[in-house]
Amino acid sequence: MILSVLDREPARTRGIRGGVSATLPVLGSGSVADIFHEVDEEVRREQLKKLWQRYGNLLIAACFLVVAGVGGWRAYDYWQAKKAGQTGTAFEQAVTLAEAGKHKDAEAAFAKIAATGTTGYRVLARLREAAELAQTDRNAAVKAYDALAADKSVGPVTEDLAAVRAGFLLVDTASYSEMLKRLEPLTAADRTFRHTARELLALSAWKSGDLTAARKWTDMMIADPATPAGTRSRAEILSELIAANGKG
Repeated sequence: MILSVLDREPARTRGIRGGVSATLPVLGSGSVADIFHEVDEEVRREQLKKLWQRYGNLLIAACFLVVAGVGGWRAYDYWQAKKAGQTGTAFEQAVTLAEAGKHKDAEAAFAKIAATGTTGYRVLARLREAAELAQTDRNAAVKAYDALAADKSVGPVTEDLAAVRAGFLLVDTASYSEMLKRLEPLTAADRTFRHTARELLALSAWKSGDLTAARKWTDMMIADPATPAGTRSRAEILSELIAANGKG
């Protein structure tokens, strides 16, 4: 009897389960996915809303700063280009004055550019100002060149150029010891104006009667394969003069 009850139980259970399953609605997988998708979208919108409420003003401020920064940089570029053009025109006018022999006017024009012009033109203007000073006041020109030679901001090539130009102005009046102090560092093999510095020192030593020093510099110029042809020719002439003098 017990066995018969047990035998009949699965059938009733299956019937009940089958009946229940037959009466339950069947939800498709697509409708469930849509529900979850809508929930996710709502959550994302809520999160974005909170983020905007918290950081929206900062984001607007950041965008404003970026736009303002780009605009400011563009304006600065335009201003620099305009100023460079104005400085270039002023420099050309100063050169015209110099070529016309109006040295005082040219000196004043170059001095103004050196004080107010763009960076590149300032250095050129200082060199030209010193050159114009040399036409009227040699001592003032030497001071101007010395100031450039001591100014590390102009770069080593311009420093050496200024020192050499001061040497040209002093070679007829300064002692050899002073010229040596000024120019000997410029005679090293890695210096741009070494050939000119050596020639000025040879000439200064010759004028001072120091033929041994004069021969030292002329021999150096003649032995250096990189010495320009004109400089080498003058060194050979000076070397012959030293030999003819029978000293050194």
